Amino acid sequence: MDLTSLNPVGLFARRSYDVRDKVVLITGAGQGIGRELAGILYSRGAFVVVVDVDAIAAEAAAAGLGSRALAIAADVRDRAAMVAATDLAMDTFGHLDVVVANAGVTPKPATVRTMDPRDFDRVMAINLDGCFNTVHPALDHIVAARGHVVVVSSCASFAPGMAGSPYMMSKAAVEQFGRALRVELAAAGASAGVAYFGVVETEMTHAMLDQDDLGRELDQMLPWPLNVRITAAHAATVIADGIGRRAARTIAPSGWEPYALLRGAVNVVLDAQLAGSAKVKDLLERVEQRTLG
Repeated sequence: MDLTSLNPVGLFARRSYDVRDKVVLITGAGQGIGRELAGILYSRGAFVVVVDVDAIAAEAAAAGLGSRALAIAADVRDRAAMVAATDLAMDTFGHLDVVVANAGVTPKPATVRTMDPRDFDRVMAINLDGCFNTVHPALDHIVAARGHVVVVSSCASFAPGMAGSPYMMSKAAVEQFGRALRVELAAAGASAGVAYFGVVETEMTHAMLDQDDLGRELDQMLPWPLNVRITAAHAATVIADGIGRRAARTIAPSGWEPYALLRGAVNVVLDAQLAGSAKVKDLLERVEQRTLG
């Protein structure tokens, strides 16, 4: 028996992961968390593949980094385009070590009864299918490099889904995808982790919560500390540091941690309270009225 396998110091050393000279592909990297993450990992010595549906944003982000950055315009909904993005990253840098499936969108506020099915399809296609399309073509390379995968879920994956269920559904599915990857890749000597965030200061958040009357009311219903916001730079740092230790899960802000751990019991009570709330009933009626025009 190799007793060094029982040495916590030895275990930590094997789990630490230096991104210097590693090639990292990040989706949704033209803005927000993805762009901030690209900058952090580049500063730590990584080669960064900036993937975004917006070609101009991708080029600008890569140009702002330097010669170790590559911009690729690709829609994560397009499976062939993501295979091509992986191939281009390999052709350019010769290896691929880390993939971060970060691209995501939110739906227009609506109940399940009144939502446009096309909006449901759009959210699921980007948030869930896009995650698979990003990770799947890279997995042989990740295994060969004994690298790491990060899928960006959300604290919304275990929060109530009223007026925004496609987002919560997609992120809950991403969580399960990440958990499966963690076990499967471990058997091959690689690793995977799931990132969970609460409310992050991004353009998506401002459009959904701050620039919308009903969105502001939904935001105000979040109790402390769940209403604490973090910056995109904070979220990106959490992901980057998680990669550095091959973290199975990262969560921020920290106020969400107890909820994450106790969600099974908390949600039984919370769902019952929300279903019986006159304030929630009024808010949902107004959401439906606006959706139906």
